[in-house]
Amino acid sequence: MSPSPPLLAKGAHSEATIRSFRPVGFFFGSRLEVVFLGIPGGNVAAGGNTGKRRARFGRVVPMKYLRIIAALVALSRGNLAVADGSWTNDWGRLPNGVSWQTQDGNTFLRLEATEAGRTILVCRRVPISEGARALELSWRQRVSHLKPGKEPWHDARILLEFKDADGHKIPNNPPSPHTRTDTDGWVRRSTKFLVPAGAKWLEVIPSLFFVRQGTFDLDEISLQPTDPVPLEEAARMAAAKRAKEIQARRARAAAALARDGNLLSNGNFEADTNRDGWPDDWGRPKEALWMEEDGNHFLRMSATEPDKMILVYRSLDLPEGTNALELSWRQRVSHLKPGKEPWHDARILLEFKDANGKKLPHPPPAPYSRRNTDGWVERSCRFLVPQEALTLEFMPALFQVGQGTFDLDDVILKPTDPAPIEAALRAAAEAERAAFVPPETPRRTKWPSELHVEGTRVLTKDAAPVWLQGVNVVSLEFLPKGDHVQKSTLVAIEDWKSNIIRLPVKDEFWLGNDGADYRQRVDQIITLAANRGAYVLLDLHCFGVPGEKHAAFWKDAAARYKNHPAVLFDLFNEPHGISWDTWREQMQQLLDAVRATGARNIVVASGLDWGYDLSGVVNGFALEEKGGNGIIYATHIYPWKKDWKGKVLVTAANHPVLLGEVGCDIRPMPFENPKQREDVYQWAPDVIGLIQKHRLHWTAFSFHPSATPVMITGWDYAPTPFWGVFVKEALAGKQFELKRLR
Repeated sequence: MSPSPPLLAKGAHSEATIRSFRPVGFFFGSRLEVVFLGIPGGNVAAGGNTGKRRARFGRVVPMKYLRIIAALVALSRGNLAVADGSWTNDWGRLPNGVSWQTQDGNTFLRLEATEAGRTILVCRRVPISEGARALELSWRQRVSHLKPGKEPWHDARILLEFKDADGHKIPNNPPSPHTRTDTDGWVRRSTKFLVPAGAKWLEVIPSLFFVRQGTFDLDEISLQPTDPVPLEEAARMAAAKRAKEIQARRARAAAALARDGNLLSNGNFEADTNRDGWPDDWGRPKEALWMEEDGNHFLRMSATEPDKMILVYRSLDLPEGTNALELSWRQRVSHLKPGKEPWHDARILLEFKDANGKKLPHPPPAPYSRRNTDGWVERSCRFLVPQEALTLEFMPALFQVGQGTFDLDDVILKPTDPAPIEAALRAAAEAERAAFVPPETPRRTKWPSELHVEGTRVLTKDAAPVWLQGVNVVSLEFLPKGDHVQKSTLVAIEDWKSNIIRLPVKDEFWLGNDGADYRQRVDQIITLAANRGAYVLLDLHCFGVPGEKHAAFWKDAAARYKNHPAVLFDLFNEPHGISWDTWREQMQQLLDAVRATGARNIVVASGLDWGYDLSGVVNGFALEEKGGNGIIYATHIYPWKKDWKGKVLVTAANHPVLLGEVGCDIRPMPFENPKQREDVYQWAPDVIGLIQKHRLHWTAFSFHPSATPVMITGWDYAPTPFWGVFVKEALAGKQFELKRLR
């Protein structure tokens, strides 16, 4: 039998087959650019630098094989070479760091990295012939001046990736042959590997992978079918050995669980058998401390500078038959300032890996904290274990926070019954299906009238008075995708009879990398409300001092919803910690940013003291309206706020006032004094009585079961007895008596 022709080869003669061999990609930082050299099929005429040497190239093997020369750069120029050595337009321009070189009449490919943090790679996609069960890749290489990067895989290597007929990656790719040191001139290398089922293509990708510097020369690359029997036998032996090792690891995990009742050894941080000043079995990042209080030991992670990741790592094997796990622990969080993203907080990362050390998809949700705890608190969570999982990575972390301290103690991990978790997941999936609201097209004939302010009243275009009453549909200020926001909008309007929803948003999400999706989500909510004749108060949900970045948000948002009849603009959620002079100056800047876009929409301006105090508005600090539909002043009233008359009603006598946030919860806030706390069942009807007596506009807080003060018990939208019941009845028209001012 004659041998099969190679799939990828450099011939010994001047003729060879070329077909679409081109550098495909290179990294600049984390960005990958893709470029291809060569053309698919066809004959190519090529010559040397002088244009005198010529060779003819074409397809000279059957279609199911492909014969190419891997290092033919000089030939790829054809007879169009230019004097300065640059590449012609016909063939595309090579990325920096990739070039063809000729020495002593031999042409080869060179990858060269001259700066750190940059990856250069060349890709050749090769079709795999029918019936090929194993392949041998051979080549010559020369590596010089190599300085590997930070990670073990930051070196000179040839990545090998199998793809199916649709171009999707196939798992269990061959190990990448790699080099971390210079070679002594040219050396020959080879590797053999099996072809996985379903593989139709192999991508051969020589690279300098995030090295600091180095040169990687390649020549005489050949890919040929080889005898699969020795490889298959070796694979069977390796699999048997691996299975035995896995069985032993699972048995050790089961023994530890039986002995300690915990898969996580030394979870109470008490053992230090080698007396090195650190608890046994725990990693030791420099930002972590082993602490003791009253004879009890615990782990402390502290972040004193922003945007750093502080993480402690544990890898835990799981016993055979583990289908679900329960994790419990004690924690104490203090001085926490979350970072820029929603996941920049104190959290416990959890990742499953299979027997090959590969991360499995869909890890358990990371339990997290974005605020301080009141001393030590107990936490727990339960989650399912993927069938393929051998290990769980347990990683408590301060994840790029501004600052903070995360104390951890008494960590216990043990198997649990999967049935309740599976039932909860089915219920959650059903709730998600029920919460789905398809996007709607604008139905402008259903939209409400544009509003404007006259004196203390809010009027339509036809001068009909409007009393704005509704709820806060929250979560887009802390989750980029929101939580039931579309469904909640419909329920608030259709079932609870709101004619306005206040929609808190976050400028970082609006203007961030995924801002387009975020803005579109807000568009959908506005359309849902407007199609039902209701209004949306777009609330920039920030705290503290208004500034330039908030003006930048309004320049964009106001331009987007300019003169939309259903949209009002809440300039800044809760100003505090500044003087009335500063308040007027900064809030006027936001108002001017809105009006500069040509937007006439009514604006809402919250007072000082976390939005509560409006007394300055009638004492010379009112904002100046410049060509718009007017200003509504907003207050936020909660049970701990006093002097309703001096802080709120004094302004309501001269301007329209909105209670942008108002509510109470049966659970006290951490800063409330329990002894001085008022009965919420007396406060709730009184504050609604205040609203109704003075016809104050209002949006109750919050239409979410987890954002206190809560109006609903869950996603069935049942009202809470201490607040939601009063709100729903008031929106339906029930009248409440104001018995006592606060």
